Amino acid sequence: MALEGNDLAEFDQQAGTLRNTLLDLDRISSRFSSSLSRGLASAVVEGRSLDQVMKQLALNLSSNVLNSALQPLTRSLSGVASGLFGAFSGAAASSVVPFATGGVVASPGYFPLGDGRTGLAGEAGAEAILPLTRGPDGRLGVSGEGGRTNVTFQVNTPDAESFRRSEGQITALLARAVSRGRRTL
Repeated sequence: MALEGNDLAEFDQQAGTLRNTLLDLDRISSRFSSSLSRGLASAVVEGRSLDQVMKQLALNLSSNVLNSALQPLTRSLSGVASGLFGAFSGAAASSVVPFATGGVVASPGYFPLGDGRTGLAGEAGAEAILPLTRGPDGRLGVSGEGGRTNVTFQVNTPDAESFRRSEGQITALLARAVSRGRRTL
């Protein structure tokens, strides 16, 4: 069975509605699990009773559900406001966050992919966004540059024989310094 014309448009609209509903459910479940984790941690650390934790959890869940239910209204009102004031405020009203120089996504967030799919970042904790650069070989990747470290040994001895005797000590000091440097990489 092939979809044509209006059927295809209606299917796309229903798929978009379903996608938004699933995203809302994902947000609610994520908030619920965070609230539950914080509540249980609070019970253990602060000595709160399970009754207090469950009451707070119920309040948080109710608040999350109410916020999700009001989001369509909020979006439509903010869309109208953006339309009215967009000409005056320009890019200041934009919710676009640039990451060209890198950044951190600290909480879950959705973003559009080029092929019509939706991506999710930060779902398992903070995620770093790193700009990619082309290396001399033409390959694309993350580049990192560290500072150069100089280790200087100044040896004062009265004669060449004393210097030869201190050579083993200097070699051992240098080996330890290099070893410490490698551990911090």
